[in-house]
Amino acid sequence: MNKPLPDLNDRNDIIRLVDGFYERIRRDEKLGPVFEEIAQVDWETHLPKMYDFWDTVMFRSGTFRGDPIAAHKKLGPLTDMSQATFDHRLDLFRATVNELFAGEKAEHIVRCAEDMANVLYSKVNNVPQPRFDPANLTDEQRSRYEAYKKGNSG
Repeated sequence: MNKPLPDLNDRNDIIRLVDGFYERIRRDEKLGPVFEEIAQVDWETHLPKMYDFWDTVMFRSGTFRGDPIAAHKKLGPLTDMSQATFDHRLDLFRATVNELFAGEKAEHIVRCAEDMANVLYSKVNNVPQPRFDPANLTDEQRSRYEAYKKGNSG
């Protein structure tokens, strides 16, 4: 009998997730060359930044310093930054999460990745963000957005 998968609980889990995700990226025939040849990622620098990013997103550690939008915008003219590319990257992220974790926080990190992909795609490609169209929001997203607006209105 298979042991149930754990949920994301701490930075060590974030490290496992990030390492697993970027291993998939590096092996991927579409995205691997983008990271290795076009972006020429320095993995010793990049991975700790991603640990900090996701640790901040999930556990509010506040350790992330960086500008993901600027980093992705630089790549815009150099490679395919289409919706299909972002969707493919999300597929790899979801597969990594689903292989390693299960639970509320695992589901939450996938939703955060989806939101981030939408923001990055729209900023890199200078298109309106479809997630802000109320017709495209889920009930959960609508609720979060309303709470955000209330918290920032005064």
